[in-house]
Amino acid sequence: MTACRIRPAVRADLPRIWQVRHGTAENTLADPSLVTDDEVRWYMDHAIFLVCEDQSGIVQGFGCANPQNGYVWALFVIDGQQRKGFGKALLGAMLDGLARHGNLQSHLTTGAGTGAEHFYRSQGWIDVGRAPSGEVAFRRKLA
Repeated sequence: MTACRIRPAVRADLPRIWQVRHGTAENTLADPSLVTDDEVRWYMDHAIFLVCEDQSGIVQGFGCANPQNGYVWALFVIDGQQRKGFGKALLGAMLDGLARHGNLQSHLTTGAGTGAEHFYRSQGWIDVGRAPSGEVAFRRKLA
């Protein structure tokens, strides 16, 4: 497992966050205009928005969870850096943050049959059915 440093995302991270988001072959955005800079900035201001830097200080992944409802909005690690512990570290830090905000559980959706689905199952998430989009809906207790 590669060492990483987790820290809150800042505005200066936005260009790299977009590189990471668009640098993953899985879960690509069919319409990238649906996720706007304004939406990302809202999450930076109102949610748990973290980045994971490698030993060189380069952001290799990011994650975001909404403490208002326990929803994991995003977790991405750029291709070529996956399976090195970045995603696991980010997810753990987000879940810790949600628990500190008083959430008793968290939820998310991800594509069926994807590496992400396998990852969440391996991290103890429970499949609770399908979202209207057809994605797998997961839940995980925090307390």
